[in-house]
Amino acid sequence: MPYLPVDPKDLGRSYEAVIRVNSQSGKGGMAYLLRTEHGLDLPRRLQIEFSGIVQQKTDSDGGEVSPEALWDAFTDEYLPATDDSRRWGHFSITSIHQESTGEGGDRITVTLIADGEEHTVTGIGNGPLDGFVKALAERKIEVRILDYAEHALTEGDDSLAASYIECEIGERIFWGVGIDGSITRASLEAIISALNREQRTRD
Repeated sequence: MPYLPVDPKDLGRSYEAVIRVNSQSGKGGMAYLLRTEHGLDLPRRLQIEFSGIVQQKTDSDGGEVSPEALWDAFTDEYLPATDDSRRWGHFSITSIHQESTGEGGDRITVTLIADGEEHTVTGIGNGPLDGFVKALAERKIEVRILDYAEHALTEGDDSLAASYIECEIGERIFWGVGIDGSITRASLEAIISALNREQRTRD
């Protein structure tokens, strides 16, 4: 019997509502829900990483993961929660200052909270990300950027930007995610996200 196309609206359902996420789900369903519900277009390798996290959750809790629970899992893993130091981790950014060196480079100065103490780091690179990585290296925090993607979440001058950065920290790979009105801050927040995820694995 051939498949007959049915519009979920004819059954009183939305298309998102019939997407099911459980321990057997592939990456596509999770990526689709994050894209349609929250505007996030995750790079392929980040989809793979996050699907492993969701599968661990469904294996331990059993059953399916609702779209709301999927978003909670994503934000808990990748996004900052400034009112919850346990979740946000060891590092957070309080201020960023960027200026051109006049020689094709950028000087980036970032004020960080690290383990409850404020630090200011400065680095010069061929862009804010390169400068920030070099600034962190001065503090003996070694990060190597392997992949980077960004996009606007919505249209308009006041749109938020999403940044996804794949980092090598030590000998392990961690993705970080940042969302902010400034693409520079979103990108630096993504590095901080990866650093905090790496720290949590050690804790």
